Amino acid sequence: MVRETTDTLVVGGGQAGLAMSAHLLAAGIPHLVLERGRIAERWRSERWDSLVMNGPAWHDRFPVLEFADEDPDGFPGKERVAAYFEDLAESQGMPVRTGVEVLQVVRNATGGFAAETTAGTIEAQRIVAATGPFQVPVIPPIVPETDGIMQMHSTGYRNPDDLPAGAVLVVGAGSSGVQIADELNRAGRKVYLSVGPHDRPPRRYRGRDFVWWLGVLNKWDMAAPPKGAEHVTIAVSGAHGGETVDFRRLGQAGITLVGRTESCADGVVRFAGDLADNIAGGDANYLSLLDEADDYVARMGLDLPEEPEARVFGPEPDCVSNPLRELDLRAEDVGTIIWATGFSVDYSWLKVAAFDESGRPVHQRGVSPEPGVYFLGLPWLSRRGSSFIWGVWHDARFLADQIGIQRGYAAYRGPGEG
Repeated sequence: MVRETTDTLVVGGGQAGLAMSAHLLAAGIPHLVLERGRIAERWRSERWDSLVMNGPAWHDRFPVLEFADEDPDGFPGKERVAAYFEDLAESQGMPVRTGVEVLQVVRNATGGFAAETTAGTIEAQRIVAATGPFQVPVIPPIVPETDGIMQMHSTGYRNPDDLPAGAVLVVGAGSSGVQIADELNRAGRKVYLSVGPHDRPPRRYRGRDFVWWLGVLNKWDMAAPPKGAEHVTIAVSGAHGGETVDFRRLGQAGITLVGRTESCADGVVRFAGDLADNIAGGDANYLSLLDEADDYVARMGLDLPEEPEARVFGPEPDCVSNPLRELDLRAEDVGTIIWATGFSVDYSWLKVAAFDESGRPVHQRGVSPEPGVYFLGLPWLSRRGSSFIWGVWHDARFLADQIGIQRGYAAYRGPGEG
């Protein structure tokens, strides 16, 4: 097998790995980027067909490359996003190798690392784990495998025609769950949507997208989530030109909203009685952002049109007033359960002492206390924006600076040293 050396090995060829490569190139630091699939593989093969970006093209990009021939305020589709990252890698001359899987990384005898890959062994002084947060789909062990009912994670969903006949239960009302449920409902399926605690920012307010508001209000730079909101999901969508996620509208459109999915016995799924509270919590989050936006406009003297109608909610659907607490899967002809319930990470390939007892990376702004190990692309790595396309760019710049500093220390030789 081939054995080669480099200074820094970046594992992962998605947005995090490419951001890292761009800054390492700018710093003149030799490196390689390994991607087991294709560049931006998860955008290509692990998302549904109609997926678009959740942020507008002017915002969700890297500073060095715009989305060519796209409406800056539009939401490019997943294939266009993948092409964007390919164009980026080519235009910047990034040393990306696709189709190469990293099997394991261990310490070598010189204090660096040996990475065993499907294409041979690579020796490196530093490792950047840029595989991101969307590694292992999580399906809670609630509903037993039941004959005649397909269960899948949202990563396995492609389009309504691919699903078995019958109604669909979508569990999870973040961005993925909401968009999938809406698409299925528009396609004529009977849909049940299990709604937990969530934030739901306005898609646009007073002529500005919510990403702009979060920027000027410094919310993207929050260093940690508010206490008690560590696991609150965000319901936002760029579908259909970008619309505010409104659970009342979804309920009025025919989707049956239910509370959190709690348990299942004898083919009957039981839901918590928290639906109204969860919707009220989302409304409170929505209104709080409008309040902060209005205050910002007044303080800064901006000439942005008032939008009082944004504070008017539609009628409460019957499914919220009289919530369903149980769903007999067979009696209601449920053919599919889609779990839009998030992901966990998998660093089993990185065999170094860089993790806590639960397997989570230990780091400060992506810098591990284990010398030479860095993490990139994780939620809240340094701030709220860390796992987003534009946010990972700034984290990568910080890590490139830190790598450069460590290279300087490593190159130092005291008096009399060779």
